[in-house]
Amino acid sequence: MTGRRATTGVGALAAASACLLALTACGSSSSSSSGSGSGSGGVLTLNETDYYGSAPQNTQIQGVLDECATQVGGVKVVHHELPREQLMPKLLQQASSKSLPDLLLVDNPDLQQVASTGGLVSLSAAGLSTDGLYPSIVSAGAYQGQLYGIAPGVNGLALYYNKDLFAAAGLTPPTTWDELTADAQKLTAGGKQGIAFSAVGNEEGSFQFEPFFWTAGADLKTLNSPQAVQALTLWKTFVDKGWASKSVVNWTQADVDQQFAAGNVAMMVNGPWQLPGLNAKTGLHFGTVPIPVPSASAKPVTPLGGEVWAVGHSNAGREAKAVAVVKCLMSPDRASEWSKDAGYIPSNQAAAAQLGASDPQLQAFVTEIATAQARTAELGTAYPKVSTALSTAIQAALAGGTSPQDALNQAQSQAGS
Repeated sequence: MTGRRATTGVGALAAASACLLALTACGSSSSSSSGSGSGSGGVLTLNETDYYGSAPQNTQIQGVLDECATQVGGVKVVHHELPREQLMPKLLQQASSKSLPDLLLVDNPDLQQVASTGGLVSLSAAGLSTDGLYPSIVSAGAYQGQLYGIAPGVNGLALYYNKDLFAAAGLTPPTTWDELTADAQKLTAGGKQGIAFSAVGNEEGSFQFEPFFWTAGADLKTLNSPQAVQALTLWKTFVDKGWASKSVVNWTQADVDQQFAAGNVAMMVNGPWQLPGLNAKTGLHFGTVPIPVPSASAKPVTPLGGEVWAVGHSNAGREAKAVAVVKCLMSPDRASEWSKDAGYIPSNQAAAAQLGASDPQLQAFVTEIATAQARTAELGTAYPKVSTALSTAIQAALAGGTSPQDALNQAQSQAGS
């Protein structure tokens, strides 16, 4: 969530249906000769596909694409949107038929799967610069030593807290797991619960759990390590004690945000893309801090969220124009503009530091990006399978009554099969 936004494209069914009925409309027509596909006046039409199904991303994307198309000159970029769960199957199908879109925007842990098909243009070979970007962001777009995807802005997870509820309870924002546990317990009163997070049985649930998993010292190659069990035990304690709702196993990040905005929970784990909506909520006073860590000496390790731009193979003329659009999207000014509008953090380290210094609500996210980890860093193309096993274990422990150790033992077996 993506990602990572990791949202579902609930508003995209009409666009998705049209796209599915006309396969070539969402592809790049790789059989065309250089310069083909031009409309009236010699303008080349490039197709772009993503899974943005909700504001602010889906209301901002076409405008940014239009701006870069104008800057590049001689091109028009047509935006296509698919629901999150349909995007990767569609792209892999298109890759097999050599009809990927000219431009595609995918959740960063999915990039390597698409790159492994051979259907993407190497941005390294195309001369795209990564100077000034966070190394973890560059790593998230790499496959076999080549850069195939790049993010103008990224996201992560932090802890949101309701300032009024904290003040009434005489509390300050937690920094350690012990403090988080004590605060969640104390703030569960009067029909309100202390904390909320998304534990749905998909990548969104894994994404939310990974800050706790990694900060505890666990790694994705050994899902049933003592450190992993410690992290899942923390979440299970929140639910078993009633400090978090049992419904977290069904709540998406958007659902968690709604609960927090309504004042039903005092703390939530969520991303910076929620800030525009929360700031528009009258009477809601909140702050953000880094995800609490097991001990005061530990550093938060959050998953690197957000999407990467990639270019599908077609022909020399189309590819050159598509790469030029990506270079425009990655320019510091354009990337900062997109990040601000979409609720992301710029990939450029200097721009991110400037944004964090000017906006206290974003400082926690900027701080965490310095130690964030690409989800594919450990496992590459094997990550999706392991993520599925991990989210299944979370569901088993929180909803199915399975012990954290047994749930993670099953996950390790599932991931290794």
